[in-house]
Amino acid sequence: MINIPKGTKDVLPSEAYKWHFVENTARRIAALYNLKEIRTPVFEHTELFLRGVGDTTDIVNKEMYTFNDKGGRSITLKPEGTAGAVRAFIENGLASGVLPLKMYYITPVFRYERPQAGRLREHHQFGVEIFGGKGAETDAEVILLARDYIASLGVQGTELQINSIGCKHCRPKYNEALREYLRPHLGEMCETCRSRFDKNPLRILDCKEEACRTINEGAPDPADYLCEECAEHFRNLKEILDACGVAYRQNPRLVRGLDYYSKTVFEFVSTQIGAQGTVLAGGRYDTLIENLGGPSVPAVGFGSGIERMLLVLENTGAKIPEEPPLKVYAAGLDDAGRRAAYALAADLRAAGISADFDHASRSVKAQFKYAGKIGAEYVAVIGSDELARGEYTVKNMADSSSVSVRAEDIVAYFSEKA
Repeated sequence: MINIPKGTKDVLPSEAYKWHFVENTARRIAALYNLKEIRTPVFEHTELFLRGVGDTTDIVNKEMYTFNDKGGRSITLKPEGTAGAVRAFIENGLASGVLPLKMYYITPVFRYERPQAGRLREHHQFGVEIFGGKGAETDAEVILLARDYIASLGVQGTELQINSIGCKHCRPKYNEALREYLRPHLGEMCETCRSRFDKNPLRILDCKEEACRTINEGAPDPADYLCEECAEHFRNLKEILDACGVAYRQNPRLVRGLDYYSKTVFEFVSTQIGAQGTVLAGGRYDTLIENLGGPSVPAVGFGSGIERMLLVLENTGAKIPEEPPLKVYAAGLDDAGRRAAYALAADLRAAGISADFDHASRSVKAQFKYAGKIGAEYVAVIGSDELARGEYTVKNMADSSSVSVRAEDIVAYFSEKA
């Protein structure tokens, strides 16, 4: 037997309704905020992620699924959604359209890492991107959308954490202060953090190694090094969140794991899925579009793992509504009844009523048993006698009551119960 690759997971028919709940909630909330869907390829040219995500990130250094195609081109399965959305924005000339452009996506992403709770090598993301909004109100818009998405799923016990990591003008000053603090501790730090010391010391604050985390506790606060523009932006964001009644905690160690972020970064963190508690995260990336060859357009967004969100829902005992059951099972008692059952199922489906019939030449008793197993609400019994009378017997599977319904009225009868 060929087994599923490590770090991937089948979504079985019995579990798919949970995914539908999360995905449909994401689409509904996105529509409330006037976001339109974008779909980009599962694979892109590797250069897109090298330039966009950053060569000091774990994603680029350790986790990308990269290969040469038959034309010798380096191709990478998308490890995150933003870079592809930016590429599509530039390539299709969307900057010349109406801005801000507000988009969302639900997409698979691929990262070669150690599988853990809520994080697989193939996982799925709900992502939001707003291109063309410069002010803090756009950051707040994205955070409010994230809050409403989480709340609509029924998730409890999450904390919003925010920070500002400055821009290209003020971050060099902070980086130097951070290096001065970290330099005496280099020998105690992990190899990855030592390699980041010169290239991108800010990424050291994102390290999950215990020794590095302990060292980072005393690191200088990025907020103390912000230029006036970044400081005002951050003040405005907090004022808007306060005015909207959004609780948050300012976390000076929050930097996110991707190089393209600037100014605002944020996470919604849960205590319900172990050490890796982030269920939604994002921030501002005002230079990414320009860095990838496009015009200077500010941007902000977030990504949220669907598997992680499902894990949070499971661990908190949140109620996930199941999809509506099958309305009608058409049971044929004999050959003539079977043919009529097929026709009835087709008529019901044409009227928007879910229906099924026997596909295995079962006995009447076996058909009723099968209808019960698949959760049918009603069974319409059809045989030669019923056809001669022009009436079908309809059994309510919940209370075992039965009624006779004229054949010409059967679709209208079930339409009233839909």
